[in-house]
Amino acid sequence: MNLKKGLLLAVCCLPLFCQAKQIAIVIDDIGNHQRDLEILNLPGQVTFSILPHTPYSQIFAERASRTHKELLLHVPMQALDKSKALGPGALTNTMSKSELQTTLGHALASLPQVKGVNNHMGSELTQLTEPMKWTMEVLKKRGLYFLDSRTTSQSEAQNVANLYGVANVSRHVFLDNNVTQSQLQHQLEELKTKAQHFNYAIAIAHPYPETVAFLQQALPELQQQGFELVPLSQLVETKYIQLAKAEQKQGE
Repeated sequence: MNLKKGLLLAVCCLPLFCQAKQIAIVIDDIGNHQRDLEILNLPGQVTFSILPHTPYSQIFAERASRTHKELLLHVPMQALDKSKALGPGALTNTMSKSELQTTLGHALASLPQVKGVNNHMGSELTQLTEPMKWTMEVLKKRGLYFLDSRTTSQSEAQNVANLYGVANVSRHVFLDNNVTQSQLQHQLEELKTKAQHFNYAIAIAHPYPETVAFLQQALPELQQQGFELVPLSQLVETKYIQLAKAEQKQGE
């Protein structure tokens, strides 16, 4: 057995989390609407991902920080569907290294409260190794983690993040591709199943009124069902603690 496979096996065999299974829920697409500010009233440690240079990005970040909510930068990235509007601060496949890193740097400077970054769209850009290298160089220098939203199964983002030593995790479930009550509940059950299997799970949702109303009711019930809602960075940190323990165990 080679070292890499041994480490993965050791991590899988370790109890990643003790007691309650942990769940992180990230609300994407924050910043375009005034109603987004009301989402801060959701109970528990929900994580929010803010689109850069949007009308309510700054005030949302300021209010979220006062209530100790975790924030990410939701950076727009080139999609395979070129008809999709990316919005301000977007990273595209036509940018040079300097252009991409400057654009990303400006977005991060506008939201100094963020602990990490995830991709908005990005089904094309996350497949491209060079732009991902340039992105991870910036995150490494700033000590930020990366959440791969997994808008494509062909994403290279985590591979490149690992190469550059950038802490990273990926999304397990999109909660609200369909916002009917039955589908929201179905996706939440899928999230809980993932958490039971992996000892943790990560969902991405959006600031739709239907999603917010659903989460207002569903989040308080998670603890009663044996789950703990945590900031995303807590899952990131625990992942790397367990990797270090696995590596130490391999060396004994």
